[in-house]
Amino acid sequence: MAEWVERKISDIGTVVGGATPSTKKPENYENGKIAWITPRDLSTFSGRYIERGERNITEIGLKSCSTQLLPKNTVLFSSRAPIGYVAIAANEVCTNQGFKSVIPNENTDPLFLFYLLKYNKDKIEGMGSGTTFKEVSGNTMKNIVVNVPTDKKVQEKIAAILGSIDDKIEENEQINNNLSEQIKTICTAWLSNYAPFGGVLPDDWSKTSLSSIADFVSGYSYKGTELTESNIAMATIKNFDRKGGFKLDGYKEIVPSSKLNCLIHLLHILT
Repeated sequence: MAEWVERKISDIGTVVGGATPSTKKPENYENGKIAWITPRDLSTFSGRYIERGERNITEIGLKSCSTQLLPKNTVLFSSRAPIGYVAIAANEVCTNQGFKSVIPNENTDPLFLFYLLKYNKDKIEGMGSGTTFKEVSGNTMKNIVVNVPTDKKVQEKIAAILGSIDDKIEENEQINNNLSEQIKTICTAWLSNYAPFGGVLPDDWSKTSLSSIADFVSGYSYKGTELTESNIAMATIKNFDRKGGFKLDGYKEIVPSSKLNCLIHLLHILT
């Protein structure tokens, strides 16, 4: 049986922060070739290996601040706003100050480290501090204790099992993305370009406003005291995927005021 031991993160890798070159100096960014990652880049990223973010920086930008090039297979971990986005560098990258990334040492498998940090996300987040928003400091990150197998081959085996599941998830996401693009193409062809009708609006179709075919209901501005255990679920912005679609993990339970009760009653009538 493999031996598992408690180790600080600093024992299994090197913790590295990041920085932001001045945005007031165009030479830090224009025609940059160096990948520069921010937590925002990971907010819509669902894979494991990331090559670049929305913006690159230049050599001048790199040298102008304390960010540094991180080698391939560095595990990026967002340390604020929010805490817990995780990805693996597919190539050399650097980050802004919103990360405490970990460069795995020779005895640590990068993919295992990726899953290890994901598994310990809540624990790490719980050790964050700050009044405006929580942040995990470099010293805190270094001293977080995790359990790891001493045998790297065991780490690789665990990572391979978990990775095979993620491979399937990513494959399914590609299929779903392809289907979504097909829907967009078909909708554009039928509803905008009228391709099936020779590019002309059919005689029996008419252009009209949405308000003439649907009723619009505004959302509810709730008070914190109304959020309590209840059998009424309120949808929030977190229910809606940035790429489209509806998720079930964004609901809030609420005990509604009389105002919201009236709105619920209206929705029942409309439906």
